[in-house]
Amino acid sequence: MAAMPSSTASSGMGGMGMGMGNACKISGKFAGSCIGVICLVICLEFLRRLQREYDAYLVKQHRARNAQIHSSVHEKGPDTGHLTDIEANGMGKTDGNHVQVTSKSPESGSMASLKPQRLVPTIFQQAIRALIHMLQFSVAYFIMLLAMYYNGYIIISIIIGSYLGAFIFSWEGIKITDA
Repeated sequence: MAAMPSSTASSGMGGMGMGMGNACKISGKFAGSCIGVICLVICLEFLRRLQREYDAYLVKQHRARNAQIHSSVHEKGPDTGHLTDIEANGMGKTDGNHVQVTSKSPESGSMASLKPQRLVPTIFQQAIRALIHMLQFSVAYFIMLLAMYYNGYIIISIIIGSYLGAFIFSWEGIKITDA
């Protein structure tokens, strides 16, 4: 019976030595996990910026197309008496310096003034916007699940990643308007 306690003591010591070696590996893996969480949150901020930039690109493309359309419209001179392209096509009338654009409604055939245009993306553009949104949603949901570990280091990593991501990807000009 005396041999039993000594063998238990020796195996307990051996277990502690191995546990200390594993603790070092686990902490290295955990540090890698924290760095991965920081990178994941930075990725989320990148996706948010990508969404804003893509929408701005679509607006810029829309404005360029409208500018091209409006630059092709020629107003009549004050003394020429010639009809403009808009008047000749029955789409509106000019009055010196102003152009009123109208369109025929297909149902009634009557002329109606156009309201300010809205940008409606094409199906391909909307598919890209939806893809970016899906990626944002997925990454944000995964980050939320990581936070639900209730591990302080993971939560601190999320906060650090948020700071770094905002610092990197939210660095854009601020519009100042005079009141």
